[in-house]
Amino acid sequence: MGRLFWKFFFASWFTLVLAAVGAAAAVSLQWRAAGGPSRAAPHHVVLDLAATTLKLAGPEGLRDWLKAADANSRTRVYAVNAAGEDLLGRKLSAAQISTARESASTGHARDSARLVNTAGGAEYVLFSQGPPAVFTRRLPREAPEGLRMFFPWPWLHIIAGTVASVLVSALLAWYMARPIGNLRAAFNAVAGGALDTRVAPLMGRRRDEIADLGRDFDIMAERLQRLMSGQRRLLHDVSHELRSPLARLHAAVGLLRQDPRELEGSLGRIEREVGRLDALVGEVLTLARLDSGAIDGPARELNLSDLVADVVQDTKFEAESSGKDVVFDDIDDVLITGRGQLLERAIENVLRNAVKYTAPATAVHVELRRHEARHRAVLTVSDSGPGIREEEIANMFQPFFRATAAADAPGFGLGLAIAKRAVDVHGGTIRAQNVKGGGLKVIIELPLGNQEKYK
Repeated sequence: MGRLFWKFFFASWFTLVLAAVGAAAAVSLQWRAAGGPSRAAPHHVVLDLAATTLKLAGPEGLRDWLKAADANSRTRVYAVNAAGEDLLGRKLSAAQISTARESASTGHARDSARLVNTAGGAEYVLFSQGPPAVFTRRLPREAPEGLRMFFPWPWLHIIAGTVASVLVSALLAWYMARPIGNLRAAFNAVAGGALDTRVAPLMGRRRDEIADLGRDFDIMAERLQRLMSGQRRLLHDVSHELRSPLARLHAAVGLLRQDPRELEGSLGRIEREVGRLDALVGEVLTLARLDSGAIDGPARELNLSDLVADVVQDTKFEAESSGKDVVFDDIDDVLITGRGQLLERAIENVLRNAVKYTAPATAVHVELRRHEARHRAVLTVSDSGPGIREEEIANMFQPFFRATAAADAPGFGLGLAIAKRAVDVHGGTIRAQNVKGGGLKVIIELPLGNQEKYK
């Protein structure tokens, strides 16, 4: 969840920052609409309190009130009598007093200065100076009509946070929904049979878990495409291989019907063709089981040296009947973990293929080595046959493949394909290469078992 987590994390912080900026912008707009700090509304509230105190409690009561106001507020209120003296004895210039008296008498700035008469008939001019004491809840009359409304401070945060959340949520939803929509369309396309569908080009430069999912989808689609292509090719090749023995069976039956005296010869032909069909079906079923992963029996520890030696012994007996030989050069106790019957089938197929194509009066050389650094057991089978074209080596482990030099050889071309599937099941590799001077070398590598048993 790493990369998506950080994207969500930064998106949440971006929302908070956007909300804070929005709230600050709203405050700034409201403050500017109110005329700025020099015309702020809180002064008239303080002057109303001072005027009421003067009328009800007289100059002495106002003096006490002014002392308390000076101590508790940054807004300073002055009360000047007709003689130009401040009630608290604070120094004021004649220009300040004249400006305040003129403003109060004309009524142009009632919010910052006003004239008040006491019960005894004395006249005082009240005016204030300093920053606003509190934030206004109602904008002045000069503000635009749209801003002349009750606007409490907490609502600024709520509105700014809501707007920021909606914007970021919409952006994040679009960012997440677009690739998911592409994946959904790709799944529908694959379900409809378009196995060549790929989504990686649609992901762009994304580097997160959704992009990883798109790449995994492409891998899945590619494997499905290869599997379906292989299945279709296998079906085509099997049907092609079945035609020849079936045609010969029909011919044998036709001859038998024309001349019943050919019973023995026809029955022998039928028996051979049935045997070929049985062998073909058996190998196709084995290949199908390996492709589907349906493998019988659990893996266990086994001695690969003993297993190869048994296969070499059986193959050597068959090779000697055709004037050929099999030579085995091994080491002791190469232990691996695997399925003995499956590996035996794979090694036997490789050895039989080498004996089939090696030249008469030559030997097939089998070597088994242990590669400690790579933790691999390496089995090499070399023959002295015609070899194979370089461009055909990549296809020689495909089902029903026949090299150009062995087009007329018996068999179905499934032995090496089965060997490759068996080696793949065990986490190994199999490859082939031509030998200088003639011949082909097949190399099988399998993971080693517990090396402590070598000591």
